[in-house]
Amino acid sequence: MRLEGLELRRVAMPLVAPFRTSFGTEHARDVLLVRAVTADAEGWGECVALSAPLYSAEYVDGAEAFIKRYIVPVLRRFNDSRPAGVYALEPLFEPLKGHPMAKAAVQTAVLDAHLRAAGMPLGAFLGAVRGRVPAGVSVGIMDSIPQLLDAVEGYLEAGYLRIKLKIEPGWDVEPVRAVRERFGDEVLLQVDANTAYTLTDAEHLARLDPFGLLLIEQPLPEDDVRGHARLASMIRTPICLDESIVSARAAADAIALGACRIVNIKPGRVGGYLEARRIHDVCAANGIAVWAGGMLETGLGRAANVALAALPGFTLPGDTSASDRYYAQDITEPFKLDDGHVAVPAGPGIGVSPLRDVLDSVTTETAWINFTGVS
Repeated sequence: MRLEGLELRRVAMPLVAPFRTSFGTEHARDVLLVRAVTADAEGWGECVALSAPLYSAEYVDGAEAFIKRYIVPVLRRFNDSRPAGVYALEPLFEPLKGHPMAKAAVQTAVLDAHLRAAGMPLGAFLGAVRGRVPAGVSVGIMDSIPQLLDAVEGYLEAGYLRIKLKIEPGWDVEPVRAVRERFGDEVLLQVDANTAYTLTDAEHLARLDPFGLLLIEQPLPEDDVRGHARLASMIRTPICLDESIVSARAAADAIALGACRIVNIKPGRVGGYLEARRIHDVCAANGIAVWAGGMLETGLGRAANVALAALPGFTLPGDTSASDRYYAQDITEPFKLDDGHVAVPAGPGIGVSPLRDVLDSVTTETAWINFTGVS
């Protein structure tokens, strides 16, 4: 059954606290949501592009324009209502270079609609094997070490099973040392550099080795896979790739070069949950651990990420935090932490729907694109 239309909705989501990384500070999220409507169901997708092209080349205004100008004509040719029919979108999208976050949002919305109509949860479609997933939390760069220690203490008291510290030059060894000294070696601890270093920093990064970190995430630029392979031979801390992993092929190349022992999978970064599952499969076949990353998603994006994290290869806690980590009021029923875990939604599709009153209250703009000629 053909799509009847597509709604593009912008929402403004203030964060409970500023979130600082090596590429900038987020105070609020300007989120682009995609709603795909068929005669039988509607589905939701969330575009994870940020307001400015700092984390990646994509940004939210550009993603919206790309969908309107280039993806909508493609969708008008799409006519397969089976859940597996969403695979037919990939060859239709392929001639359009780049823009994986925009493509992922549309693909997820269409997949969600088809799964809801079929009564199938996203987790079941992807191959999930767990009903809940272990939750980690990402801690941004702070103004002081005491402030950092207070934040980490709060997250550990809340029950998070893993702590990830954002780092950058000048904020790395000493914060890690302080967390280890305060909370001990039993805390699962990792760091994320978001490409902030170069290979010339290898000796400095080796100073993190004594702290028994689970991993150091994406220390070098995303296009420096050979540099990561070289760095991996110079430090003991396992290297995890994030921004470098844009596809299953990129994952296979990085593994073959010895550039990583762990991979962070972010569906928005790789074009959607179909490619994310392929990356999972490539890593599992090569004995590479994976975990689910996050992009400060609302409950709509978080629901799909949690379903992905329930696949068998996800053996490390991901950034599948509770809703209140980022938002005082989510646009869905909030995800809550239970004994350090978050439940995988059991309903059809992504398993959650927006709270209409809340969604309307944070909406800043909507655009309805009709596919049938009937409004």
